[in-house]
Amino acid sequence: MDTLQAIYERRAVKHYDPDHELTPEEETTLLEAAIQSPTSFNMQNWRFVLVKDKALRQRVREAAWDQAHITESSLLIVLCADLKAYGDNPSKYWVNAPKEIGERLAGMMVPFYEGKDRLIRDEAMRSVGIAGQTIMLTAKAMGYDSCPMIGFDQDKVAELINLPDDHVIGFVVVVGKRVSDPYTKPGQLALEEVVVTDCFA
Repeated sequence: MDTLQAIYERRAVKHYDPDHELTPEEETTLLEAAIQSPTSFNMQNWRFVLVKDKALRQRVREAAWDQAHITESSLLIVLCADLKAYGDNPSKYWVNAPKEIGERLAGMMVPFYEGKDRLIRDEAMRSVGIAGQTIMLTAKAMGYDSCPMIGFDQDKVAELINLPDDHVIGFVVVVGKRVSDPYTKPGQLALEEVVVTDCFA
């Protein structure tokens, strides 16, 4: 499946075959694609929590208003971000870059983010958003469907996955084999409503 086809065919699917499992190789393919997602300064601040324990998934479902696809999908991924990634040995993000470029960019990271809590959180949400879309498009290209979700009690899920204090949850993505077609697309706004040339009026 080419990229444009995956983009146009990706839908938020709610009903999955609860007996279907992704193979370990398919899981690896999905996650290796996810970590190709771009991040500012290549800091790779996303963290992917794969909730596999059935009892834990049931508790996450309870924290998500009993939405069935939490437990019926093949894979449940809580997309999180490490808010302190920018200062965690920044040179490790540039090991394959030319030495002078790696040193310069690694040296810029802490001064750029330190003390700027809003920027740090915004960066976290940008990173997990891009990675989430990568996961969903990769799943579609692999013949699977997915659904991004924010309908859950974030504090409860954070407790369930033992989220560190310096991490945040962006959203959840489920992946699996759908058992029914999604509704027809509800409709996209016209380009004229969402595209601005040069500046707002």
